[in-house]
Order: sequence, then C-alpha cells, then structure tokens
Amino acid sequence: MQAKDKAHWQSLFSHFCSRTANEEEEIAHKLLGEQFRGQLGLLHSLFKAALYDDHLSRWFVLEGFRSLFALVGTNGQGIGTSSLSQWVHACDALELPDQQREQLDSFIDQLYKDIDKETGEFLNCEGSGLYLLQSSCNHSCIPNTEASFRDNNSLLHLNALSDISPGQEICISYLDFCQRDRSRHSRHKILRENYLFVCSCSKCMSQMDEPDITSEEEEGEAEGETEGDEMEDEMTDV
Repeated sequence: MQAKDKAHWQSLFSHFCSRTANEEEEIAHKLLGEQFRGQLGLLHSLFKAALYDDHLSRWFVLEGFRSLFALVGTNGQGIGTSSLSQWVHACDALELPDQQREQLDSFIDQLYKDIDKETGEFLNCEGSGLYLLQSSCNHSCIPNTEASFRDNNSLLHLNALSDISPGQEICISYLDFCQRDRSRHSRHKILRENYLFVCSCSKCMSQMDEPDITSEEEEGEAEGETEGDEMEDEMTDV
C-alpha cells in the first residue's frame, strides 16, 4: 500500500493464486466460510478505513478483499527466523554418540513443550511473506525440497531433500511434518480447505484404497474398540 509504483506491485500480485473457490471441485476457501463471516466483515471495514487508496480500489470492495485475503491465505509462507530454531538446527548437525543424541533430543523436546505453554505454536514464525518463485512450486506429500531461513532473516532458501534430475518438477509440501504423516483423507481435508485442490501425488495415489476417514476418526475408533474390550472383560469378570 505504501509502494510508489503501485502498478508494478499490482502486476506482481496478479501472478499469485487469489481464487476464493474451486468451482470444478466445489471447494471454497476455509477462511471465507460462514463461521468467519463476522470477523471478515469487521476486518474489511478496518482495512478500508485505514488503507484505502483509489489506485487499489478493486481490493477494497468486499469481493476484492476476499480475493486478497485468499491470496495471502493460499500463498503466504510463514517466516521462521528465531535464534532458538537456528540453535536446534545446529544441534541436529552435531555428530554425537547415541546416548548423548537421545539426551539432547529429549532436552530439546521438553524445552519446546515448556515454551509452547507460554508462547503457543507460533514460536518460530515472525510473520508471513509472499515469495513469487516459491509460491509457483506445486505441492507433494513427499516433497523434494523444503523452505528454510538459514540466514536468520526474511530471505527464503529452497533446499533439496533428495537428488533432483534435470527436468524433474520441484515440489514443496504445503503441510507441516506432522500433517504429512496423517492419513490420506486427513491430508486431503487440510489441502481442500486451505489450498482448494485435491492432491494426486505419488503418495496419495498409492494410498487410494485407504478408508476415507481422518486420523482423528481412526484414533477415536481405536479408543472405542479398546473401551469396548475393557467393558466386555469387566462384565465377564462379574
């Protein structure tokens, strides 16, 4: 909004995906759902009152604002530059005997748990940025690259996770490490709600025969079976 060459920046923004829905798949962006209508309306009013500019008027009407909101929600990359994150990465690179590695990993796990109680899950996220080249990378549940901020600033690096052959597509994951380990249905639910597509990567295709239930539902069923077994044992004892 403060840039002098507004036409240049509007042109750059046009390269980002800003659709609010995928009509073919009948998917609407999660952040634009009915449950967020009130908050979005309030945010739109505050946004318009604080930053209105005639040159950017299309983003200040409600539909344009929804499109801008979807653009950031779909393309935004969390910027992680905390000194703690840098220290943990340095620890990961240390060559240690197995016992010392276990002790260090245990200490780091507990440290994150203790900090999480005070700061929440956004400890290593100092904001969200739009990166033109990185945002053009497609998603895979088994990515061959990942984003990092190794210079401890907002400069994003894409690091290869495996050998990449000439002509091979460079893919990142729109899911975090924990989400990638969840069931195919859980991953699809997150990607549909936040990125408006159905993933067809090799991992998802190999899991097509899995039941269409989320990881939480699987855990709930397992707990229910356990409780049922315990109840039957108690009744047998009686």
